[in-house]
Amino acid sequence: MSESLFMNKPLISILMPFRNTAEYLPECIASIVGQSYPHWELLAVDDHSSDMGPSLIRSKVQEEPRITLLKNEGKGIIEALRTALRASSGSLVTRMDSDDVMVTDKLAVMQEDLEVAGRGHIALGKVRYFSSVGISSGYRRYETWLNRLIQKGSNFEERYKECVIPSPCWMVYRKDLDVCGGFDPDRYPEDYDLAFRMYASGFKCLPCDQVLHYWRDYPTRTSRTSSNYADNTFLELKVHYFLRLDRDASSALFLWGAGNKGKTVARLLLAHNCDFEWVCDNPKKIGKKIYGQEMKSYETILKSNAKPQSIITVANAGAQRQIRQYLNTRYFTEGVDYFFFC
Repeated sequence: MSESLFMNKPLISILMPFRNTAEYLPECIASIVGQSYPHWELLAVDDHSSDMGPSLIRSKVQEEPRITLLKNEGKGIIEALRTALRASSGSLVTRMDSDDVMVTDKLAVMQEDLEVAGRGHIALGKVRYFSSVGISSGYRRYETWLNRLIQKGSNFEERYKECVIPSPCWMVYRKDLDVCGGFDPDRYPEDYDLAFRMYASGFKCLPCDQVLHYWRDYPTRTSRTSSNYADNTFLELKVHYFLRLDRDASSALFLWGAGNKGKTVARLLLAHNCDFEWVCDNPKKIGKKIYGQEMKSYETILKSNAKPQSIITVANAGAQRQIRQYLNTRYFTEGVDYFFFC
């Protein structure tokens, strides 16, 4: 595309923490420099790398004035994002992972979507995993699920399942990022936390039918190795925001499922002094006590005096379909009366 097509368009700040990703940085940087949208700045923040990554970025700075190399003022990805945001000056903000690859028109597509929609919106793009060793079925399921939501812009409808906003493939107005608190909280997983705060601020997701970002997977990727991205951390975040944003204290609360996730959620609810009844559809567990809570039949939900809320931790896709049908035919509404936590 001709650069003249983008005259008078806004500056996009790309925030990119990096740590020990020298192997992937050249391809990543090349995909940014090759963007059809020219008005961008890259704030690359070295999070205490021990490889050649900083030297690689330093050499790119000599060639490309739109790239700035910074040193993390603290430690960890949240502090690195704060460092990048403080140094940025664009009216639009996006993130980039230093081991990933942008599609050539990624910035152009997202900027145009935001320009049309205005403030209070999140521009998104579909993502695709790639790896030299193959992609696991779990990651493919996540990719398929996430892209289905992005296609419709319905991301927040399933906000308690997994992170509904792909961390390296969103763009917002800087003022909107400020409204929802930017990267202020010291709460991991930081991308999921931000997604909940965007939801709480009433932002709307813009649908997109294009793959705009290639997400690299490999065994030492941070989301695979850091305890900040362990299952229990995700569940802590879900319970935190459920109690803050969606819990109706006037209704009874049921927890459906007694597997590992169900037990973790039960412990978290008890730690928050939140009363609940625990139900399942396993006859072998009904009547037994776990953490002092007696397991009851799921049919107990229908015996509640008022329409209750339910947290569902059953992971099997077939069982989820049956549970959804069971509740929907009894006039329970997903996202109001019941929530899938996996």
